[in-house]
Amino acid sequence: MKYAWIDAQRREFPLPDMCDVLTVSISGYRAWRRGGTPDRTRLTDPLAVALIKSIHAEVKASYGSRRMHRELQGRGQRIGLRRVERLMREHGIRARHKRRFKATTDSKHSMPVAPNLLARNFTPEAPNRVWTGDITYIQTGEGWLYLCAVLDLFSHKVVGWSMAPVQDRHLVLKAVMMASWQRSDRSSVILHSDRGTQFTSAEYQQFLKDHHIISSMSDVGHCGDNAAAEGFFGKLKRERVHRRRYLTLAEARSDVFDYIELFHNPLIQRRLDAKDQAFRLLTQQSVETG
Repeated sequence: MKYAWIDAQRREFPLPDMCDVLTVSISGYRAWRRGGTPDRTRLTDPLAVALIKSIHAEVKASYGSRRMHRELQGRGQRIGLRRVERLMREHGIRARHKRRFKATTDSKHSMPVAPNLLARNFTPEAPNRVWTGDITYIQTGEGWLYLCAVLDLFSHKVVGWSMAPVQDRHLVLKAVMMASWQRSDRSSVILHSDRGTQFTSAEYQQFLKDHHIISSMSDVGHCGDNAAAEGFFGKLKRERVHRRRYLTLAEARSDVFDYIELFHNPLIQRRLDAKDQAFRLLTQQSVETG
């Protein structure tokens, strides 16, 4: 039933998105079209190494053994994690080292902080219920470019963003303004962040109050509370920033804009549309057979 629906919607939605929403593999769908079952024969070491090297080049050396193992399984290959670790070690296949760290948060201050209202509840029931905001940095030939992004935890879509060569309260305010403008109503929304001075400033906190936004902040040492924003920044850097060298701030701005508005957000929207279509189909068929 799932494969038949995917086949009927091929012209409307990307195949990987539909398979992800319906929790089926692409190889399983293709096997269904051939009239068989997914090919999960055991790889020989030489074939496994060749496939690992191909994926390693495809993802620009960003996968370690665990992510490589998940990728291989996702492509229908029967192979164990320890075997992947051994083959990568023996053939010198390693994940690329992370770029040097630059701090974006100064939480050593005496300004008032908000309570942690998020409490690691990362799955709100609807859009515009809980947002998360954070700051990251991008190196250019003219210095650092700072990016503040506000994500909706329901969809992980970037609902607000701003970029500047300095990280201050104005950087954050512009991103939150954009997020606020895109709302169709003015019901309250929680905005979670760290305890950096950009988020504790009086001007920022007043803006939140004026726009029915409730401030929430991570506890000290609980960086995992902002995992969604960190995850987005990680993808942005792996898939775009670390593959380029920006000579100017303007060049970096343009490329980050392209990634957010022409790649990330449209991809999220297509997945939401596919999920909605799948839910409607399954609900309809459940009623008809019920």
